[in-house]
Amino acid sequence: MEDQLTAGTGVRTRHAVVVGGSVAGLLVARVLADHAEQVTVVERDRFPDGAEPRPGVPQGRHIHVLLEGGQRALEELLPGLVGELGEQGAPRVGMPEDLVQWQNGRWFRRLPATSHLFTGSRPQLEALVRRRVLADPRIRTVEGTEVVGLLGDSRRVRGVLVRERGAGAAKEARRLEADLVVDASGRGTRAADWLAAVGAEAPHEETLDTGLAYATRVYKDTGGRIGRDHLGYYIMPNPRQVYGGVALPVEDGRVLVTLSGLRGSEPPTDEAGFEEFAGRLPHPVLRDWIAGAEPDSPVHGFRQTANIRRRYDRPGRRPAGFLAAGDALCSFNPVYGQGMAVAAIGAVALRRALSDPRRTPTTFRVQRALFDASRQAWDISSGSDKKMPGARGDGLRSKPGDKVAGWYLERALARYTGDPVVGAALRSVLTLSAPLGVLFAPKVVRAVLFTPQAATPLEPPLLREGG
Repeated sequence: MEDQLTAGTGVRTRHAVVVGGSVAGLLVARVLADHAEQVTVVERDRFPDGAEPRPGVPQGRHIHVLLEGGQRALEELLPGLVGELGEQGAPRVGMPEDLVQWQNGRWFRRLPATSHLFTGSRPQLEALVRRRVLADPRIRTVEGTEVVGLLGDSRRVRGVLVRERGAGAAKEARRLEADLVVDASGRGTRAADWLAAVGAEAPHEETLDTGLAYATRVYKDTGGRIGRDHLGYYIMPNPRQVYGGVALPVEDGRVLVTLSGLRGSEPPTDEAGFEEFAGRLPHPVLRDWIAGAEPDSPVHGFRQTANIRRRYDRPGRRPAGFLAAGDALCSFNPVYGQGMAVAAIGAVALRRALSDPRRTPTTFRVQRALFDASRQAWDISSGSDKKMPGARGDGLRSKPGDKVAGWYLERALARYTGDPVVGAALRSVLTLSAPLGVLFAPKVVRAVLFTPQAATPLEPPLLREGG
C-alpha cells in the first residue's frame, strides 16, 4: 500500500527525516528509530555543547514547566530522564503546597500537593533529551541546515530539499531522500509552502490570539525568601484582570520572573519599565519580591503567543509519507506551560500508532493520532483564551454544549482555590495527567454543584497550611 508508513505490516522504512531538532523533533526521532534503518534530524541551528539557549528556540530564555503528563510520557520514551532532571538540580514544585497563587480574586489554600511540576530551564531539559536521543547510532543530525522544500508530488513525499545556512555555506539546495518526513520545525513552520510547491493542499489553520505578550528576567533571591517557606509566586490573569506574573526557581539557584499583559498592555523590556509593570498586578507581593532581589540578566520579551492548530486531521489532497508534529501541528499560548508536555505525549501517541498490530499505520491514521494527543491541551488553552478581552480568530466559534460546560467549569474554578476535591481533579486535567472526564466523577460533581465555596486566605499565604 502506497500510504503505509512503517512496520506493523512487515515493511520497514529505510530512511526517515525529522525537520527540527527541538524537544518534539528529538522525541519523534527516538520513536522512529525503532521503525527505520536510519533517522536524520535536520536542524537550522548548530546544537550547543550543553544547556545553553539557542536562536531556534526564541522562547528558551523564558519560564518553562514540565507538567506531570509530560513527565510520564518522557519516562515512557526515555526511562530515567525525570530522575536525571532532579539530579541536575531542576526544582520540583508541588501544587498547590509550594506556590503562593492568586486566581479570580482569591488566594489558593496551600493544601498538600496533588501534582508536581519541574521548573528547570528549557535549555537544561533539551540538552538532557538531546544527549539521550543522539546516543542512538540509528539517529544522525544535519546541523546548520534548513529545509526549503519537499521531494515528491501530491501523492507521495520522497524526501526534502535542504540548504546550508551561515556565511560561506553553499547556497544550492541538495536532495535528501527519505521514505518518511516529519515536520517538527515549530510554530513558524513553512510546510504550507512546501506542500503547495508539490501540488498538495495545505491544512486549514485554526487560530485564537489574545495578543498576550510577556517579558522575563533572571534574578538572584538575595533575601532567601524563595525556598524557605514557598518556592514561587503565580498571579494568573483572567478576563477582569489581564495582568499576570510568575516567579519560579530554576536549576542553578536563580529565579525566573515573567510578567504578561494583553494586546495594548504589553510588558516593557527595559529594567525600569519591567519593575513598574509589576506594580500593575492585583497584589504587590511579586513586585515587593522583585524589589528585594538582584537582577541577573537583561529583560527578554516574547510575543508569538497565538494558539494555532493545523487541521491535518481533516481530509485533503496531501501526500503520503508526510506528518506534522509538535508546534508545527498544534501550538499553544505558552502561558499555560503545555508545549514540552504535549511534545512528549505526541511522541508516545506516534509510537503507539506505529506499533498497533490491529491497524495499518497509514499517514492519515497516524496523523490523526498525533492530532488527538494535542486535543486536551488545545481545549484548555483555547477555552481559557476565548474568554479574554480582545481575543481574535476562528477558534472563538462556539460548539454545541459550550454554554452548559462553561457554566459547570465556572463553578469548578470558583472552588478550585479552596476545595481539595475540585482542586485535585482540576490540577490533574490542567497538568495533562488525567482526561477531562475526571471533572465529572461523582465526588467532583457533588463538590461542584452542592458544596459552598471554601474560605481561602485573605492575604498571600506565605506559609504552608498548618505551618
